Amino acid sequence: MVAALAALGCAWTALAEGRSCALNVEPRTVEYPWMSIARWHAMNDALKARAAQGDVDVLFLGDSITEMWDGQAWDSHFGKYRAANFGIGGDHTGNVLWRLQHDGMERLRPKVVVLLIGVNNLGLCNERPEQVADGVKAVVAQLRALYPEAKILLNAILPNGQLAGDERRSRTQAVNRAIAMLDDGRHVIFRDDGARFLEPDGAIASTTMADFLHLTPKAYATWGDALVPEIDRLLGR
Repeated sequence: MVAALAALGCAWTALAEGRSCALNVEPRTVEYPWMSIARWHAMNDALKARAAQGDVDVLFLGDSITEMWDGQAWDSHFGKYRAANFGIGGDHTGNVLWRLQHDGMERLRPKVVVLLIGVNNLGLCNERPEQVADGVKAVVAQLRALYPEAKILLNAILPNGQLAGDERRSRTQAVNRAIAMLDDGRHVIFRDDGARFLEPDGAIASTTMADFLHLTPKAYATWGDALVPEIDRLLGR
Protein backbone atom coordinates (compact mmCIF):
# COMPACT_ATOMS: atom_id res chain seq x y z
CA MET A 1 0.00 0.00 0.00
CA VAL A 2 2.79 2.42 0.91
CA ALA A 3 4.64 1.68 -2.34
CA ALA A 4 1.47 2.16 -4.37
CA LEU A 5 0.75 5.52 -2.75
CA ALA A 6 4.34 6.64 -3.31
CA ALA A 7 4.09 5.75 -6.99
CA LEU A 8 0.80 7.61 -7.25
CA GLY A 9 2.34 10.70 -5.69
CA CYS A 10 5.25 10.64 -8.14
CA ALA A 11 2.87 10.24 -11.06
CA TRP A 12 0.75 13.13 -9.77
CA THR A 13 3.79 15.39 -9.99
CA ALA A 14 5.00 14.06 -13.32
CA LEU A 15 1.68 14.31 -15.14
CA ALA A 16 1.12 18.05 -14.78
CA GLU A 17 -0.32 18.88 -18.18
CA GLY A 18 -1.15 22.54 -18.19
CA ARG A 19 -4.76 21.79 -19.13
CA SER A 20 -7.62 24.13 -18.36
CA CYS A 21 -9.69 22.33 -15.72
CA ALA A 22 -11.14 24.77 -13.20
CA LEU A 23 -14.27 25.78 -15.08
CA ASN A 24 -14.13 23.14 -17.82
CA VAL A 25 -17.24 21.13 -16.98
CA GLU A 26 -16.44 17.65 -18.23
CA PRO A 27 -16.29 13.99 -17.23
CA ARG A 28 -12.89 12.27 -17.05
CA THR A 29 -11.13 12.61 -20.40
CA VAL A 30 -7.56 11.61 -19.49
CA GLU A 31 -6.25 8.09 -18.86
CA TYR A 32 -4.08 7.86 -15.76
CA PRO A 33 -1.95 4.89 -14.67
CA TRP A 34 -4.07 4.50 -11.55
CA MET A 35 -7.47 5.00 -13.19
CA SER A 36 -8.73 4.45 -16.72
CA ILE A 37 -11.55 6.49 -18.19
CA ALA A 38 -13.68 3.32 -18.15
CA ARG A 39 -13.07 2.85 -14.43
CA TRP A 40 -13.96 6.50 -13.77
CA HIS A 41 -17.29 6.01 -15.54
CA ALA A 42 -17.92 2.79 -13.60
CA MET A 43 -17.31 4.62 -10.33
CA ASN A 44 -19.48 7.49 -11.48
CA ASP A 45 -22.31 5.09 -12.39
CA ALA A 46 -22.12 3.58 -8.90
CA LEU A 47 -22.38 7.04 -7.35
CA LYS A 48 -25.28 7.86 -9.64
CA ALA A 49 -27.07 4.77 -8.33
CA ARG A 50 -26.30 5.83 -4.76
CA ALA A 51 -27.73 9.29 -5.44
CA ALA A 52 -30.93 7.68 -6.68
CA GLN A 53 -31.33 5.93 -3.33
CA GLY A 54 -31.34 9.21 -1.40
CA ASP A 55 -31.24 9.12 2.41
CA VAL A 56 -28.00 11.08 2.75
CA ASP A 57 -27.62 13.61 5.54
CA VAL A 58 -23.85 14.11 5.27
CA LEU A 59 -22.42 14.15 1.74
CA PHE A 60 -18.65 13.90 1.29
CA LEU A 61 -17.57 15.23 -2.10
CA GLY A 62 -14.13 15.48 -3.67
CA ASP A 63 -11.17 13.66 -5.17
CA SER A 64 -8.98 10.75 -4.04
CA ILE A 65 -8.41 12.19 -0.57
CA THR A 66 -12.15 11.88 -0.03
CA GLU A 67 -12.50 8.61 -1.95
CA MET A 68 -9.75 6.89 0.03
CA TRP A 69 -11.17 7.36 3.53
CA ASP A 70 -9.91 4.44 5.61
CA GLY A 71 -12.83 2.09 6.25
CA GLN A 72 -12.28 1.81 9.98
CA ALA A 73 -11.88 5.56 10.40
CA TRP A 74 -14.98 6.17 8.27
CA ASP A 75 -17.15 3.76 10.21
CA SER A 76 -15.97 4.86 13.64
CA HIS A 77 -16.39 8.57 12.93
CA PHE A 78 -19.28 8.80 10.49
CA GLY A 79 -21.22 5.58 11.04
CA LYS A 80 -23.64 7.45 13.28
CA TYR A 81 -24.69 9.68 10.37
CA ARG A 82 -26.46 8.84 7.15
CA ALA A 83 -23.20 9.61 5.33
CA ALA A 84 -22.16 8.88 1.74
CA ASN A 85 -18.76 9.18 0.08
CA PHE A 86 -18.85 10.79 -3.38
CA GLY A 87 -15.10 11.13 -3.90
CA ILE A 88 -13.40 10.01 -7.12
CA GLY A 89 -9.63 9.92 -7.41
CA GLY A 90 -8.07 12.34 -9.86
CA ASP A 91 -11.09 14.63 -10.10
CA HIS A 92 -10.56 18.35 -10.57
CA THR A 93 -13.19 21.03 -10.05
CA GLY A 94 -14.52 20.73 -13.61
CA ASN A 95 -15.12 17.00 -13.12
CA VAL A 96 -17.02 17.63 -9.88
CA LEU A 97 -19.10 20.32 -11.56
CA TRP A 98 -20.00 17.82 -14.29
CA ARG A 99 -20.97 15.20 -11.72
CA LEU A 100 -23.16 17.67 -9.87
CA GLN A 101 -24.94 18.58 -13.10
CA HIS A 102 -25.34 15.15 -14.69
CA ASP A 103 -25.73 12.42 -12.10
CA GLY A 104 -29.11 12.98 -10.50
CA MET A 105 -27.46 14.71 -7.56
CA GLU A 106 -30.50 16.95 -7.28
CA ARG A 107 -32.34 13.98 -5.79
CA LEU A 108 -30.25 14.24 -2.64
CA ARG A 109 -31.13 16.52 0.24
CA PRO A 110 -28.01 16.57 2.41
CA LYS A 111 -27.93 18.64 5.55
CA VAL A 112 -24.14 18.96 5.43
CA VAL A 113 -21.75 18.73 2.47
CA VAL A 114 -18.11 18.06 3.34
CA LEU A 115 -16.17 19.40 0.34
CA LEU A 116 -12.47 19.00 -0.43
CA ILE A 117 -11.37 19.71 -4.00
CA GLY A 118 -8.69 21.54 -5.94
CA VAL A 119 -5.40 19.73 -5.38
CA ASN A 120 -5.61 18.00 -8.78
CA ASN A 121 -6.16 21.35 -10.47
CA LEU A 122 -2.72 22.23 -9.14
CA GLY A 123 -1.00 18.89 -9.70
CA LEU A 124 -2.62 17.34 -12.76
CA CYS A 125 -3.66 20.50 -14.58
CA ASN A 126 -0.87 22.82 -13.40
CA GLU A 127 -3.31 25.68 -12.97
CA ARG A 128 -2.54 28.95 -11.25
CA PRO A 129 -3.92 29.42 -7.72
CA GLU A 130 -6.42 32.00 -8.91
CA GLN A 131 -7.77 29.57 -11.51
CA VAL A 132 -8.12 26.84 -8.91
CA ALA A 133 -9.89 29.20 -6.54
CA ASP A 134 -12.35 30.11 -9.30
CA GLY A 135 -13.06 26.40 -9.79
CA VAL A 136 -13.68 25.84 -6.09
CA LYS A 137 -15.94 28.89 -5.98
CA ALA A 138 -17.94 27.45 -8.90
CA VAL A 139 -18.37 24.12 -7.10
CA VAL A 140 -19.56 25.90 -3.96
CA ALA A 141 -22.01 27.97 -6.03
CA GLN A 142 -23.34 24.81 -7.68
CA LEU A 143 -23.80 23.17 -4.29
CA ARG A 144 -25.62 26.22 -2.97
CA ALA A 145 -27.97 26.09 -5.96
CA LEU A 146 -28.61 22.34 -5.57
CA TYR A 147 -28.89 22.28 -1.79
CA PRO A 148 -29.93 25.73 -0.56
CA GLU A 149 -30.72 24.44 2.94
CA ALA A 150 -27.44 22.55 3.38
CA LYS A 151 -24.39 23.68 5.28
CA ILE A 152 -21.26 23.42 3.16
CA LEU A 153 -18.15 22.53 5.14
CA LEU A 154 -15.47 23.77 2.74
CA ASN A 155 -12.10 22.24 3.58
CA ALA A 156 -8.79 23.86 2.77
CA ILE A 157 -6.61 21.89 0.38
CA LEU A 158 -4.36 19.84 2.63
CA PRO A 159 -0.59 20.38 2.65
CA ASN A 160 1.32 18.34 0.07
CA GLY A 161 4.99 17.98 -0.72
CA GLN A 162 7.32 16.67 1.96
CA LEU A 163 9.09 19.85 3.07
CA ALA A 164 7.74 23.21 4.22
CA GLY A 165 9.59 24.98 1.41
CA ASP A 166 8.11 22.82 -1.35
CA GLU A 167 6.73 24.99 -4.15
CA ARG A 168 3.43 23.12 -3.93
CA ARG A 169 2.92 24.47 -0.42
CA SER A 170 2.90 28.11 -1.49
CA ARG A 171 0.48 27.44 -4.35
CA THR A 172 -1.83 25.49 -2.04
CA GLN A 173 -1.75 28.25 0.55
CA ALA A 174 -2.62 30.84 -2.08
CA VAL A 175 -5.71 28.86 -3.08
CA ASN A 176 -6.72 28.43 0.55
CA ARG A 177 -6.45 32.14 1.27
CA ALA A 178 -8.76 32.85 -1.66
CA ILE A 179 -11.41 30.24 -0.90
CA ALA A 180 -11.44 31.13 2.81
CA MET A 181 -13.28 34.27 1.70
CA LEU A 182 -16.26 32.10 0.77
CA ASP A 183 -17.03 31.56 4.46
CA ASP A 184 -20.24 33.45 5.22
CA GLY A 185 -20.76 31.97 8.70
CA ARG A 186 -24.16 30.60 7.72
CA HIS A 187 -24.25 28.46 4.60
CA VAL A 188 -20.53 28.05 3.86
CA ILE A 189 -18.03 27.30 6.61
CA PHE A 190 -14.34 27.20 5.73
CA ARG A 191 -12.11 24.84 7.69
CA ASP A 192 -8.34 24.43 7.52
CA ASP A 193 -7.03 21.32 9.29
CA GLY A 194 -3.71 21.34 7.46
CA ALA A 195 -1.59 22.02 10.54
CA ARG A 196 -2.73 18.74 12.07
CA PHE A 197 -0.70 16.86 9.46
CA LEU A 198 2.58 18.74 9.83
CA GLU A 199 5.63 18.12 11.98
CA PRO A 200 7.01 20.99 14.13
CA ASP A 201 9.38 21.97 11.30
CA GLY A 202 6.52 22.03 8.78
CA ALA A 203 7.50 18.78 7.09
CA ILE A 204 5.07 15.93 6.40
CA ALA A 205 5.97 12.56 7.91
CA SER A 206 5.61 9.42 5.83
CA THR A 207 3.44 8.00 8.62
CA THR A 208 0.99 10.83 7.88
CA MET A 209 1.13 10.82 4.08
CA ALA A 210 3.14 7.98 2.58
CA ASP A 211 3.51 9.85 -0.72
CA PHE A 212 3.25 13.32 0.89
CA LEU A 213 -0.16 13.78 -0.71
CA HIS A 214 -2.57 11.03 0.39
CA LEU A 215 -3.46 10.37 4.02
CA THR A 216 -2.56 7.19 5.84
CA PRO A 217 -5.18 5.41 8.01
CA LYS A 218 -3.62 7.08 11.06
CA ALA A 219 -4.04 10.51 9.46
CA TYR A 220 -7.63 9.77 8.47
CA ALA A 221 -8.36 9.01 12.13
CA THR A 222 -6.83 12.36 13.06
CA TRP A 223 -8.93 14.16 10.47
CA GLY A 224 -12.08 12.34 11.53
CA ASP A 225 -11.52 13.44 15.13
CA ALA A 226 -11.39 17.02 13.90
CA LEU A 227 -14.40 16.83 11.60
CA VAL A 228 -16.94 15.10 13.84
CA PRO A 229 -17.50 17.99 16.31
CA GLU A 230 -17.96 20.41 13.40
CA ILE A 231 -20.38 18.11 11.60
CA ASP A 232 -22.32 17.62 14.83
CA ARG A 233 -22.53 21.38 15.26
CA LEU A 234 -23.77 21.91 11.71
CA LEU A 235 -26.36 19.19 12.17
CA GLY A 236 -27.56 20.92 15.32
CA ARG A 237 -26.58 18.05 17.59
